[in-house]
Amino acid sequence: MIIYGWRRSVQELATATYLCGNCHNPSAHALRRAVTKFTLFFIPLFPISSKYFTVCTFCGMTNKLTKDEAKQVQAMQQATAQQQVPAPQQAVPGAGQPPAGYPQAGYPQQPPQPGYAPQQMQQYPQQQIQPPRQSF
Repeated sequence: MIIYGWRRSVQELATATYLCGNCHNPSAHALRRAVTKFTLFFIPLFPISSKYFTVCTFCGMTNKLTKDEAKQVQAMQQATAQQQVPAPQQAVPGAGQPPAGYPQAGYPQQPPQPGYAPQQMQQYPQQQIQPPRQSF
């Protein structure tokens, strides 16, 4: 007895941000590749088909793509990723320190005045919610 079939696996290739054609929101779109492989005795042997698609992370709409369009989306994602990477900065003496005379974080500027008491929040009366009446 020979057991054969196919198995589909989905790989996420990239995530690009652009305007969705369905919900019209500028949202992230996950570029995915679905590969169907022939299996013999539950062992994947060789790919039968490969499909590319994007999924809108806002509304969930899927969009089929060709291989060339998928490469364009990957290139667009890589271009935006390179633009967002900040250039490394050199260490500057005193960088990250507040200027002289500026109070440091976590310490009050001056001690509280004598007789100072923090104000209590005003309590509002609670409303009683009545259950709806049931008629039989």
